[in-house]
Amino acid sequence: MEDAALNPFDPALGLSRTRRDFLRDAAHLTVGGAFLGASPLMRAESARKKRKIIVITFGGGARDQETFAPEGQENIPHLLSELIPQSSFFTHVTNQGILGHYVATASLTTGTYETLNNFSAVPPEHPTIFEYFRKDLHRPASDAWVVAPSNGFNRIGESDCRSYGQGLGAAVILPKHLLTAASSGSSRDFDHLLRDNYENPLYTPPLGGSEFELRQLDQVLRLSVDDFTAHARTLSSPDELSVYIAKRLMQQEAPSLLWITMHDIDIAHSGAYSLYIDGIRRTDRLCLELWKAVEANPEYAGNTTMFILPDFGRDSDYDAGGNGFQHHRTGDIASRTTWMIALGAGVRQGMVFDSPMQSVDLVPSLGAIMGFHPVQSSGHPIQELL
Repeated sequence: MEDAALNPFDPALGLSRTRRDFLRDAAHLTVGGAFLGASPLMRAESARKKRKIIVITFGGGARDQETFAPEGQENIPHLLSELIPQSSFFTHVTNQGILGHYVATASLTTGTYETLNNFSAVPPEHPTIFEYFRKDLHRPASDAWVVAPSNGFNRIGESDCRSYGQGLGAAVILPKHLLTAASSGSSRDFDHLLRDNYENPLYTPPLGGSEFELRQLDQVLRLSVDDFTAHARTLSSPDELSVYIAKRLMQQEAPSLLWITMHDIDIAHSGAYSLYIDGIRRTDRLCLELWKAVEANPEYAGNTTMFILPDFGRDSDYDAGGNGFQHHRTGDIASRTTWMIALGAGVRQGMVFDSPMQSVDLVPSLGAIMGFHPVQSSGHPIQELL
């Protein structure tokens, strides 16, 4: 959609254009139009079978003041100087659903705005991307994985939809559960890695850890308990533990579809601005670390497309009903309008696109790229990726 067809007074459009102008100046990106001709995405069936997709949710949401605005750019040096210049950057991504982390991530994985209770241990109602991918393309269970740092995400890999459902979803690794099992009662040594659910401390299910997690550690990740716990002691945050697990999963299983949810930024709910900034800077660094792992892995290098996007934003400082950076309760423009980075195989480099899209458009776009059909998604393929 061209800018001329949009409402010039739309505040979300103004936010999108501000991001565009900043990136054009800071990262030297080219402003893309709506009609660019065919994308370089690989379309041959043999190429599709080799294609790998990694999705990283920039979890917890971050506002422009602390990221893309001039005063925030120091917090995302790796995105700005290393990842965005080789990417297509989408400035105008809207989340029109419920602004809670589990339900918003569930909506991202299904391509439909889910309405489940954000603090309930229930699966998504609609089929997930993992089920579409595995059912339509006849992929094995080992080819789709989720790494989720929050305890409440244990049901994210598989929906409650009867025509998909049980047995066709992604395997989910919860690094905190692995650590709880591996530390066998001495988890107090890892309190800094086991913090969970910043959004609502009243809803904090006990962290599990059983023989199942120990089997994942041994049989899937090929890690001994001693090696795993020794490495965990060198880490400073739950997201660092998640990235360590994701890289190990890439080495051992090389899944074609890997979804990683970041969560450190959500410590903003505590009201500590410095910790919120630390979370942004750490997430920025970890996104680059994952991309470097892609480039260094023969199974992934040259045939992987990575997508980085927040689940939503955070409240502005100017809404009387909100708490600024601390929460995402008002549904204002700052909390609903975000962005997306796409880089790697088949993506135009150094481009910025203003065309409005919704977060639920990701799943049908990945379907068009990989050849599966998300029939229950309410989103639409992003034309600039096709």
